[in-house]
Amino acid sequence: MKAIVCERPYELAVEERSAPVRQSGEVLIRIRRIGLCGTDYHIYAGNQPFLEYPRVMGHELAGEVAEVDEGSPLVVGQIVTVNPYLPCGQCIACRKGKPNCCMFVSVLGVHRDGGMCETLSVPERAVHPVGALTVDQAAMVEFLSVGAHAVRRGAVTASDRVLVFGAGPIGVGVALFAQLAGGTVTLVDTSAQRLAYARDHVGIANVAEAGEGLHAALSAATDAEFFDVVFDATGAIKAMNAGLAYVAHGGRYVLVSVVKGELSFADPEFHKRETTLLGSRNATDDDFRYVIESMQAGLIPTKALNTHSLPLLDAPTMMPELIKMQGSILKAIVAV
Repeated sequence: MKAIVCERPYELAVEERSAPVRQSGEVLIRIRRIGLCGTDYHIYAGNQPFLEYPRVMGHELAGEVAEVDEGSPLVVGQIVTVNPYLPCGQCIACRKGKPNCCMFVSVLGVHRDGGMCETLSVPERAVHPVGALTVDQAAMVEFLSVGAHAVRRGAVTASDRVLVFGAGPIGVGVALFAQLAGGTVTLVDTSAQRLAYARDHVGIANVAEAGEGLHAALSAATDAEFFDVVFDATGAIKAMNAGLAYVAHGGRYVLVSVVKGELSFADPEFHKRETTLLGSRNATDDDFRYVIESMQAGLIPTKALNTHSLPLLDAPTMMPELIKMQGSILKAIVAV
């Protein structure tokens, strides 16, 4: 089979590899679509903190069941997505029902080879049928689940003012699910183009461009009280350090991004707010099911989210261009 391998930073290649052999308890999936996300761009650029090269990228997956154990509820030909966060099942996080932050989690496309290839075999417990969703929609379940998980971590309610930094796929996913939870959402980004698209096509009504006047504008908009819940989905250490200034007294600050580097806050500012600081990592099977149900109910504007498509074998040459075009790309999906 053909696979796209990141040999080292800034170097992608098409390789011919042996197709995987399904083991008992696994599902062999014919990959149909792979969503590209910030993690893949970070891998390509060499700044993903949990990865060793070479690596087959790809963790936002959709495909068809090709082979499965007899007696499984899954059937050959069924369209499925995959929860790429494979837990050990034994560590303290797993025992507490938090497999998304398993001590020994193995993430497809990061810790082990992922789905930017033609076939993949994964544990059956990681496979989610998507009903009547299309393969393009199924490829968007994972990144939306990360956003939904963050909103659940932030415990957003209808009484909350919510601020989301970052209008990329994860930030937009956070904003959408915060709105579904009833929050009044404002989305911030450095790109006016991304913000306009999120407002005009995705349905995030309140947007604000980052810059010198941002703090004053958001202060005026909230009577200087700022936001009950602030999410960072920028992947930028400077923005993550600055986000505390927008958290209301008694508020919650949720870090969805993961970057190399150290965070630093002014302790008096952190303390006087009695800030709740939360990390949000990956997503759980419950998040996947909730996202699939929301998509099936028509609550997510999936057509607007999928802005670009490309064939699998074009990925090595297209990746640099996609990175340059991030201001105009929301979600690029690779077709196999």
